Amino acid sequence: MTSLDIAHQRLHNQRIAGAPFEKPGDVVKWLGAVQAQDYAGAKWALGLRLQGATDDDVEKAFTDGSILRTHLMRPTWHFVTPADIRWLLALTAPRVHAVNAYSYRKLELDQTIFRRSNAALAKALQGGKQLTREELRGVLRQAGVATEGPLRLGYIMMRAELDGIVCSGPRRGKQFTYALLDDRAPQARTLERDEALAELARRYFLSRGPATLQDFVKWSGLRTADARSGLEMVKSQLMQEGIDGQTYWFSTSRPSAKAVTPTAHLLSIYDEYISGYKDRSAVGDAKLAAKLIALGNALNYIIVVNGEIVGAWKRTLRKDAVVIETNIFTPLTKAENRALDAAARRYGAFLGLSVVLPKVGVHPK
Repeated sequence: MTSLDIAHQRLHNQRIAGAPFEKPGDVVKWLGAVQAQDYAGAKWALGLRLQGATDDDVEKAFTDGSILRTHLMRPTWHFVTPADIRWLLALTAPRVHAVNAYSYRKLELDQTIFRRSNAALAKALQGGKQLTREELRGVLRQAGVATEGPLRLGYIMMRAELDGIVCSGPRRGKQFTYALLDDRAPQARTLERDEALAELARRYFLSRGPATLQDFVKWSGLRTADARSGLEMVKSQLMQEGIDGQTYWFSTSRPSAKAVTPTAHLLSIYDEYISGYKDRSAVGDAKLAAKLIALGNALNYIIVVNGEIVGAWKRTLRKDAVVIETNIFTPLTKAENRALDAAARRYGAFLGLSVVLPKVGVHPK
């Protein structure tokens, strides 16, 4: 199995290529969780894996609660389904608390304060209420919980998410709200710890394989021993192959033959195709990673052609159009440029906007 084979299989298993899903919740369920601190980008990450979906379709799923947004696995927001949110929190919240421990101490946030803040938030959101962060700041102040400074309120709200008190409510205009988790996910499943480890490992390797144990550790935030235990419980359902001293695990379902014509995709920032792995060498070498870092973020908005990173992109929204500027790192063929144009038009269709695509940095072979 070559790097190109790994990239091709990952595109297929992540459903960027091949059979798309019909509903946003189906994408999130398949992937287990989807990194979502950049909300607009995360919506496109789902749209990329859906058949003919629009930004409004994904927003509707967020509004009606078929997908939720909360902190789990790592100290950042993720999309998750209502059915999975409780067992994922139970499994991964302790690891996030461990990562946050220094910040808790620095901000003078202890168990007494968290008990008071959680109680105040739960009371304020009773009866199906949805309140913005600033509204909840006032609630906390009335309860005697200080919220001054740029970080303190954020960590208080993250703690309430990790403790299963609150999660995302529907947006109010462009503002995000919080709601009680019990209200948004009344049918949430709970799993025993070993069941949860196995389920998370199964979803990860089926949806993101070929991948290594260390890829799973990085993505999940789990201790290596726990991640290994999860893999051990499901490895009979997977295939494996050793490459350059690394063992890769992946689905027994193999993708069809590689497409004869080039395929291109505009990936959102933090797309799981990039953020889901520790080792990204299958889709780009060290020199390419350095270029992305020089642009400001190694997990940038990137362009992939046939599974490999070929450049980066950025968007500018106008009233009736989206301008997509590209920075191409390697010369593209005419067919690859046509594939890039098609990928840009697909993104425009997702937004319901026409596309302006200046040929910046696109040099045909």
